[in-house]
Amino acid sequence: MHRGVTERQREGGLSGDERLRRWRLVLGGGDADGTGRALGGTDAAMDAALGALYGKAHGDGGGAAPGAGGGERTAGLGASAPSVARWLGDIRRYFPAPVVQVMQRDAIDRLGLAALLLEPEMLEAVEPDVHLVGTLLSLGQAMPEETRETARAVVRTVVRGLEERLAARTRATLGGALDRGARTRRPRHRDIDWDRTVRANLRHYLPEHRTVVPQRLVGFARAAQGLRKEVVLCVDQSGSMAASVVYASVFGAVLASMRSLDTRLVVFDTAVVDLTDQLDDPVDVLFGTRLGGGTDINRALAYCQERIGRPADTVVVLISDLYEGGIRDELLKRVAAMKAAGVEFVVLLALSDEGAPSYDREHAAALAALGVRAFACTPELFPEVMAAALEGRPLPVPGP
Repeated sequence: MHRGVTERQREGGLSGDERLRRWRLVLGGGDADGTGRALGGTDAAMDAALGALYGKAHGDGGGAAPGAGGGERTAGLGASAPSVARWLGDIRRYFPAPVVQVMQRDAIDRLGLAALLLEPEMLEAVEPDVHLVGTLLSLGQAMPEETRETARAVVRTVVRGLEERLAARTRATLGGALDRGARTRRPRHRDIDWDRTVRANLRHYLPEHRTVVPQRLVGFARAAQGLRKEVVLCVDQSGSMAASVVYASVFGAVLASMRSLDTRLVVFDTAVVDLTDQLDDPVDVLFGTRLGGGTDINRALAYCQERIGRPADTVVVLISDLYEGGIRDELLKRVAAMKAAGVEFVVLLALSDEGAPSYDREHAAALAALGVRAFACTPELFPEVMAAALEGRPLPVPGP
């Protein structure tokens, strides 16, 4: 690994001193790091910020390292909010936003800082991201009223960024799928599907004119002409699904904004909550969830099944790691019944950038036997998955 890194650095034109500097920051100093490189100024401050989180006191295996003042470096941010707020300010000053987000997440996991996020001044110091939103939502009712508005502002910042990243592409992809989903043989000129029209009229090709004379036009029916699909997002809000809940709320709001879709959003643990009437604001949706607790997928699907009016025009998307606390056999029978009625059924083990989480493999295999494949889905892939489901064609399942 050392050789690969240094070769890439050499190709980038880095000097030997710069390479040593970078390795010193990575390895943390001490006799074992082999660089012999001393740090000062900004580098020493960066080293101290890294050491507070990744130093030897938290089992990273690293040896003692001199800090900015030459003393032994150990991990720890102290118990006070001011010291943590200063550290958060330091890492935002010295590192790019993606690195800051990773360090914040590690600090919450390794040093137990979640409780400090209940203080407004702490929230003002953090770099907002999806995982931070999940942590805030998991705090739930423990969040004091004076912190709640600050937390909403943080969540709204993340949601707005996700909408800018995902909304336009989702509407374009699904709008095309909905148009393609209904064909008409008497289309208006702007709705003619020329590719299908040409293929349908190849027998009428006139060689002498090198043209096809269309006897039959094939086109797209518009949503205004009566096409209306139903989409049900059924989302597991157990603690491990935090990022999926965030993305599902954003996609739910985007789908609900499309006039050719009837969209329902249902979240569940052992209870079922229908958040459809809040889909105009995904921030309200997120604060209507309750991360953590048990899981009763069967109960949630029973609720969804009862509200499906036109099965052949309905797509149900279950987002869950499939660890079922309810009646498993009933769940499988319910899925089979919905499919038999014409429902397009999709199971996503996660809707996030992290890939497949831990999930119930036996349960996933049982669903696969019913013709329902379960897979993890990134936010970028989700519009294509939904488009395929709406058109009734094979889903773009990612490889293993």
